[in-house]
Amino acid sequence: MTREIRWRILTLQIIATLVLAFMAGVTFWAHSFTQSQVTQQLTAQQIVFPPAASPALKALPAVDASAMSRYAGQTMTTGDQAKVYADHFIAVHLKEIGQGKTYAYWSGKALAEKTTNPTQFAKDEGIAQTMFQGTTLRSMLLNAWAFYFVGSIALYAAIGLTIGTILTFLAFLYELLVEPQREGVVDLKSRKVSAPLAV
Repeated sequence: MTREIRWRILTLQIIATLVLAFMAGVTFWAHSFTQSQVTQQLTAQQIVFPPAASPALKALPAVDASAMSRYAGQTMTTGDQAKVYADHFIAVHLKEIGQGKTYAYWSGKALAEKTTNPTQFAKDEGIAQTMFQGTTLRSMLLNAWAFYFVGSIALYAAIGLTIGTILTFLAFLYELLVEPQREGVVDLKSRKVSAPLAV
């Protein structure tokens, strides 16, 4: 290998090392930022999971009660907790209150009854408002979970980039320190073998 080609390889390796190190740093920061932001926002809401033996948990279907009991009595601070609360607590109550129908259905039904049936309108409007509030809270919690999940992916990416950085730097050191000596030894051996024999 010529000297010029070796220096080009070394330059590319050091650039790749710096780029990978920068990307690893950014993804570590992204992980830390998303996780801390989600934790701060959820902690501020002071949402507490019902205790294990509470009627609120016992009233849930078995699958939902099992999922919720993992965090029984805890204050919500993580995206994983937010997802469980949204999917196994709020969603169950929304399905029960809305009788399997959405906010859009109850809102439309209430508007249609506003002038023709004021009593039914008040009842359906109450259901619509409860559906709206519950759906909004569930959506916010699932968004928190999504950001938290992306932060977790960023951590794995950061670890992978760090490994890539180390391997690229080791390849750089090998090319800089070991390969020239190895080539020198091979070159000396080849010269020795190809030297003419004395008569």
